[in-house]
Amino acid sequence: MKPNVVLYKTIPADQLARLQAAFNLTRFDSITDANRQEVIAALRHAQGLIGASHPIGNELLDAAPGLRAISTISVGYDQFSVPELTRRGITLMHTPGVLTETTADTIFTLILTSARRAVELAELVKRGEWRRSIGEEYYGTDVNGKTIGILGMGRIGYAVAKRAHLGFGMPVMYYNDKVNEQAESLLHARRATLDQVLAEADFVCVVLPLLPETEKLIGYAEISKMKPGAILINGSRGKIINEPELIRALQDGVIRGAGLDVFEQEPLPATSPLLALPNVVALPHIGSATHETRHAMVACAVDNLIAALAGDVTQNCVNPGALRNVAATGNEFKGM
Repeated sequence: MKPNVVLYKTIPADQLARLQAAFNLTRFDSITDANRQEVIAALRHAQGLIGASHPIGNELLDAAPGLRAISTISVGYDQFSVPELTRRGITLMHTPGVLTETTADTIFTLILTSARRAVELAELVKRGEWRRSIGEEYYGTDVNGKTIGILGMGRIGYAVAKRAHLGFGMPVMYYNDKVNEQAESLLHARRATLDQVLAEADFVCVVLPLLPETEKLIGYAEISKMKPGAILINGSRGKIINEPELIRALQDGVIRGAGLDVFEQEPLPATSPLLALPNVVALPHIGSATHETRHAMVACAVDNLIAALAGDVTQNCVNPGALRNVAATGNEFKGM
């Protein structure tokens, strides 16, 4: 008998067909106030859940006593309480790896556009205000040869470092909880403290996961340790930076500027003071937003769910402890 699965996101037709072939599938384009009770009803008989872009809290989990696996179509999993899922014996799967390179491309786009004031000057041209050779008041800053400081040297951090060092001759320093031997041996990256990275880097790139210890890691005090000509880049999670304090630091001219793909509240409100600052490049969370990568993410998430509900959890599992909890209670997969 096929497991029952609830899908709460629109996905490509070929991947939808895979889910329909493997499971008894109940489909929702998203979870909203209007359909929440329908979702809850579907979850009562569900063994699997797949989707993205919506918090999955206790109300939904309580409605799904038979839930065994969740597959999120994302690398980040801050919309879940991992300890709670582990306690309940629910495996959480995610999609690392498939979005590494395109996210690194986005981060480097922020570096280049912020350094050369590309968005600001493109808007000047579109307004018809380019009437003479660009003068000093619109000069940017070089990227080539400048020092890049990377907060978080995982897969994406390494991919950014590789672009920086091999493509732009940038010395690399990084702040991470452990040594990245590949970055140090191949890219001559230097591990340093947070304060050292902030003080020495010309570009500080945040590529950390959102965890209790990283939330609001960067505030006014930390930004004040940066060089006056430095640029802060965030391509990970908005809540890692204290946004009101970043706004105040930019308004005070503490650093040159910021390039941001993520924000505390998304979509970013049109009233945000960030949008009034010419030295801010603000993108609508496009880190993985290419046709190729988004399709690969969905395919990976489908693979993950099929494997998890078959009891084969060998990769992409956020909480292996959930499997131990299932084994300890004797609550094994049934009817598959």
